[in-house]
Amino acid sequence: MNSIQKKIWTLAAVVLFIMAAIWITLTYYNQKTQNQYNDILQRYLRMNEVTSASQATVAALHNYLQEPNPLNLDQLNRGKEQLRKARVDVLDLKNSENDFALTSYMNLIDSLVETTDRILMFQSEKETEDSAKAFSEAQNIQKYISDMTLTLLDTELKTYDRFYRGIIEQSAALKKLGVWLLLLITTLLLLFTYWFSLSITRPVQKLTQAAKELSRGRFDLQIEVTSNDEISFLAKMFDRMRININNLISEIQQKAQLENELQQSKLLLQESQLRSLQSQINPHFLFNTLDTLSKKAYLEGSEETSDLLASVAGLLRYNLKRLNRSVTLYEEVKVLKQYMEIQKTRFTDRLHFIPDIDESCLYVQIPGLTLQPIVENAVIHAVEPSENGGTIWFRIVDDDDRVIVELADDGPGMSEEKIKIILEERPIEIEGHSTGIGFSNVVKRLRLFYGTHDIIEIHSGAGLGTKVVMKIPKARRNEQYDKAPDRG
Repeated sequence: MNSIQKKIWTLAAVVLFIMAAIWITLTYYNQKTQNQYNDILQRYLRMNEVTSASQATVAALHNYLQEPNPLNLDQLNRGKEQLRKARVDVLDLKNSENDFALTSYMNLIDSLVETTDRILMFQSEKETEDSAKAFSEAQNIQKYISDMTLTLLDTELKTYDRFYRGIIEQSAALKKLGVWLLLLITTLLLLFTYWFSLSITRPVQKLTQAAKELSRGRFDLQIEVTSNDEISFLAKMFDRMRININNLISEIQQKAQLENELQQSKLLLQESQLRSLQSQINPHFLFNTLDTLSKKAYLEGSEETSDLLASVAGLLRYNLKRLNRSVTLYEEVKVLKQYMEIQKTRFTDRLHFIPDIDESCLYVQIPGLTLQPIVENAVIHAVEPSENGGTIWFRIVDDDDRVIVELADDGPGMSEEKIKIILEERPIEIEGHSTGIGFSNVVKRLRLFYGTHDIIEIHSGAGLGTKVVMKIPKARRNEQYDKAPDRG
């Protein structure tokens, strides 16, 4: 996202880049001109160095001839060495225009050095007259060198006269270029600044206009800002707020309409409730009636009928309890046995129930009405459809920090799709037999009760029966279950 701060930094970078480019260009041309001036000055200095070296050599030679001592000889040797060095430096000044003159110039230097050596030889051989003639020749050569230096300097001045004039013309052109460049840069910066300011002010103006429309109650106008900075993000959040407010107004209108409809149907509902109350039976009256019938059957000698009525009464009383109340596994097993007694009376020898219960595990807490819906599902799908009935195995075993509860049957089994539906807690319709607590609801309540998803497993296959395995922790994680509202 290009932020406003980044745009400002971009503008500063552009200005800095232009200033740096101008500075580098001017520095380059200035340095180039300065280097050319230095080259010309070095040429003049090297030629003047030859004259100075020749004069110093002749002066040292004169001193030596007057007083031939080691000190004057050493000074003469230094002068000769300086003269040779000056000759090497002059060699670099050679070009097509001064080739002939510079060659003669270097020959004069060589002649002066040779004459000096010859004078030293004459002086060592005590040939005073020859030495004086050679010194006179050296003086003449030195004068020729001085004259030739002036001639070469004059030639150099004429040669670089065009260069001087070119520098003057170039300076004037640079001034004109600087003026035009300044005007161009100023224009470009003004245009860029105008575009930059528009990129900030235009979205703000759109956002301001949208705020005015919202203040007038128009929540149906979409807010569109095409920039890619903080203002665009603010516009998107503003538009989302507009949509939320619009949706909220629509919901309020719908709720008002629903309340109106509910108010109109309130009288009808009250009348319906009165009629429903007239048809209800008090559960306590039903329990007392079943207990009375059980005792009457027992007194008449029908013990089996008495036990059946007692089981039905206990099962009915247990089923009408709050589903979110936690019970012990002992209570669940007791109700399960009552349920199986009722089903055995119904199916007789067609139903076989084989329990294997570890009594030390029955203290564990479990949601109410958990085992009966699972066993009921096995009776409906494994025992009832079969002509020969079926067998249901029920086992409770201790497994360290958990209690394993297994319910298995030898029925036709479940499909993978049905197992998936149950474990995903989706409801399954069981026609005419269900207590109203579905298998998927049992899974949901178990997971909520223990606060873990891995609480129940279902193993089944075509013709292999079905086994339900519950791994019940001995220590609960979710203590808020008992405080939750009833679950149907």
